[in-house]
Amino acid sequence: MDASLLLWILAALLVIAGIAGLLLPALPGAPLLFAGLVVAAWADDFAYVGTGTIIVLGVLAALTYVADFVAGALGAKRFGASPRAVAGSIVGGIVGLFFGIPGVLIGPFVGAVIGELSVRRDVQAATRAGIGATIGLVLATAAKIAVAFTMIGLFLVMRLF
Repeated sequence: MDASLLLWILAALLVIAGIAGLLLPALPGAPLLFAGLVVAAWADDFAYVGTGTIIVLGVLAALTYVADFVAGALGAKRFGASPRAVAGSIVGGIVGLFFGIPGVLIGPFVGAVIGELSVRRDVQAATRAGIGATIGLVLATAAKIAVAFTMIGLFLVMRLF
């Protein structure tokens, strides 16, 4: 089998795993997607997709991590959360990673609620902070997917045109 074909198959598998990883916490989505696009460029000896494009794709991949860590905190803050609730949302998101999909979904909420309750004993305000953190998480996922398809689109434009 031709080496170029093997590289294209590997690239496709990495891109698919990367897209899945944007939704599933067990897989590092952005790095897998980026690796798949680099392998695809390599399959063509970087004739169409060069260093500049690879650098832009790498920066876009890094932006998905920024979205992950900041979104829950911004969502909580938007709903009137205290700085402790915002910090709790970040910690909850990180701890939630160890508990799979339920942990990723519930972690920022629980962290924001605990953080808010540590400042004031208002359960309603704490719940609002948790809801804000969860909304932020959902928006971060949407942003990560948008960035992923931007990466794929940029790659295809450079490769095909």
